[in-house]
Amino acid sequence: MHPWISQRANSFDSSGIRRVFDLAAKLKDPINLSIGQPDFDVPDEVKQAAIEAIETGKNAYSPTQGIGPLREAMRSKVLADYPTHTDRDVFISSGTSGGLLLSMLAMVNPGDEVIFLDPFFVMYPALVQMCGGVPVPVDSYPDFRLNVAKIEAAITEKTKVILVNSPANPTGVTATADEMKAVAQLAADRGIALVSDEIYRHFFYDDQFVSPAQFNDQTIVIDGFSKSHAMTGWRVGFVHGPSELMNAMLKLQQYSFVCAPQPAQWGALRALEVSLSGHLADYQRKRDLVYDGLSDVYEVVKPGGAFYLFPKAPIASGAAFVEKAISRGLLIIPGNIFSHRDSHFRISFAAPDETLHQGIELLRTLATE
Repeated sequence: MHPWISQRANSFDSSGIRRVFDLAAKLKDPINLSIGQPDFDVPDEVKQAAIEAIETGKNAYSPTQGIGPLREAMRSKVLADYPTHTDRDVFISSGTSGGLLLSMLAMVNPGDEVIFLDPFFVMYPALVQMCGGVPVPVDSYPDFRLNVAKIEAAITEKTKVILVNSPANPTGVTATADEMKAVAQLAADRGIALVSDEIYRHFFYDDQFVSPAQFNDQTIVIDGFSKSHAMTGWRVGFVHGPSELMNAMLKLQQYSFVCAPQPAQWGALRALEVSLSGHLADYQRKRDLVYDGLSDVYEVVKPGGAFYLFPKAPIASGAAFVEKAISRGLLIIPGNIFSHRDSHFRISFAAPDETLHQGIELLRTLATE
């Protein structure tokens, strides 16, 4: 190990997804069901708004909290959603990942514990460890529900934050209003910070999305435009929560990310006017296509949102099954990247129908080999 590398940098591994892509690089024309981003392009109106911003000289730093029109539009939207939250403020972050990192930096001291469900988005434990905190994954197998009793059992005197994600990556499972209300009240009763990662909130198929902020006015909400408008590379997120916490996060953003890219923020402002209903209906159809194509041969929970399925592998090791699938030209992600268990794998159905049909066919074959 190089003597200059910090303990912080060595406290976690680089994303295991990179290893999958290294294996995939050897494939000429893979069936790619691995990508965690929409397969539709950024809407033309959004592209034009960013082009106009660039061509009219809007290329400098923006205010740390975001360009005025976007921040005001988001503040109006947030206040409409939460009219009784008189102390709720909003700012524009450099992607939702930036918002998540700032939330951890603003709240987590060395030794503080952060609770989240296992399986989890790959960044959660790493972000906690960057701040010197202690990740506390709560096993949610086999149904991946937001079980408040399991979360309550994991609370100690060192618990600082509960982090929830619905719809969830990698499982696609969505929390019910009752589950969200229970965890929101638990956090409020125990004086624990509640962070809600809502980046997939638009991809909700069978019910209505419910935020825990509806039941707990101290909830910190992380959201953005990456998934909803296919703007993953534009790095525009937003965060809303109690104003004092937002100010602390802004101070940290000033000394780290500085601001989200200004032309992309003008694109995001236009994105607020773009209807997504056609894409969302298409994704619900894709969800049904893949679930119906696999659920009789794989043990899999039907996802209520996002664009992922998280089936159980037909052999003991999910990672070994993924290597076998990749050797046959199918790109999927091993579940142990998102979990302390190595029993499942992740499929993304954010792909063209032809790719989905090919993937289903090969996965059906692999299930019985």
